[in-house]
Amino acid sequence: MSPCLKSMSDADLLGMLVGRRNAAQLLREAGGSLCEILREAEVSEAVRPQAVVKLDAAKELIRRSLAESMRHRDALESVAAVRDYLRLTIGRREQEVFMALFLDNKHRVIAPEELFRGTLSQAIVYPREVVKRSMALNAAAVIFAHNHPSGVAEPSVADQAITRALRNALELLDVRVLDHLVIAGNEVVSFAEQGLL
Repeated sequence: MSPCLKSMSDADLLGMLVGRRNAAQLLREAGGSLCEILREAEVSEAVRPQAVVKLDAAKELIRRSLAESMRHRDALESVAAVRDYLRLTIGRREQEVFMALFLDNKHRVIAPEELFRGTLSQAIVYPREVVKRSMALNAAAVIFAHNHPSGVAEPSVADQAITRALRNALELLDVRVLDHLVIAGNEVVSFAEQGLL
């Protein structure tokens, strides 16, 4: 990266991407937080459509970069990258989405896959399909994630029950469930950190 770019402010960098006026508008709306702008699914109608397209392209580049870094590093050592990837991928979806990061024996991501889509409040998860996909990818471990469109990241009783069922089914194949993350906007709750695994 050019040293010149590294020394620029967030506002200047955003201005290069979407124009000074659009950058000022976006920063005002996000309270000055560049992270919030990049994570938001939608931006103000006051921002020009071509700026929105450029911003979406930047978000997609960031998501791809995070996915690529997870393929080369232990997912447990790059927890922030995993969380950022999931926030960008499913954090602001309007329906519930259940996905898995299938990992090799060194916990590098083999494939991040969206497995099930649901409604505003639930996605039906079929353990048999998760087991089949784990076997097809020869996964040694898995991290599950799903979003809560309601905006509340607290795991529900149903979330805990499906996680137990998945863990029990995958245990028979020696596939470890390392975590289950619940994402609501920018908030992420980890089953492992909460002692729910």
